Amino acid sequence: MVLCAGYGTRLGGLTREIPKPMLPLNGRPILEYILAHLRSQHFDQIAVNLHFLPQAIRSHFGNGSALKIDLTYVYEERLLGTAGGVKNMEAFLSASDPFLVQYGDVVTDQDFAAMLRFHRERGALATLLLHQRARSNSLVSLDDRGQITGFLERPGEEARRSVSTNWVNSGICLCRPEMLAHIPPQTPCDLPRDIFPKLIPTGRLFGFALSGYRCAIDSPARLAEADAAIADGRCHISLAPL
Repeated sequence: MVLCAGYGTRLGGLTREIPKPMLPLNGRPILEYILAHLRSQHFDQIAVNLHFLPQAIRSHFGNGSALKIDLTYVYEERLLGTAGGVKNMEAFLSASDPFLVQYGDVVTDQDFAAMLRFHRERGALATLLLHQRARSNSLVSLDDRGQITGFLERPGEEARRSVSTNWVNSGICLCRPEMLAHIPPQTPCDLPRDIFPKLIPTGRLFGFALSGYRCAIDSPARLAEADAAIADGRCHISLAPL
């Protein structure tokens, strides 16, 4: 599932009349790169949640056949958040064990095969793709097996001083369908703020280190950075010719 329902307000005027996943990278929408990469990783049944200007996405991608995928859309009358949006697609997602969730502003060329093996070997409820970055809003503490022992979302300065970690959430996770039981139905809620911390006591929340390129496009500067990475080949995603 690719989460595409938000307004993208941190990009200012760039998203006033276009949903963030449709912003162009080298002339092609962000979401096209995400879907093309997922297809290259053998995901061919993909759901996309919509809210802001939904027709812009529907009319461009249609049923997904041009990308050799089967696209399912769901419109949210009110924003349900990252966790609520996933729970809303429970019937679709429960058919796959595991299923993958990716934020609709995260461009990556990560190879998911090793992450999938790790997830299955650990018997994880959820395995989060992690990268290292100072001063992030999602601080993740790990033990030597990759089990997540702490998760702080948007911590204050005092909370930051209480932990020593540069591991952060990358906005992509592999999940078992049973994880959905931890998300309340028809309730706006957030994966990193409301759900992931609750999974820590189960001992089945794990983190897997990023090995590819990854950029979360949450500002004009990051949009320019991803555009440059596509142009100079640092991000290896192949699109079909126009």
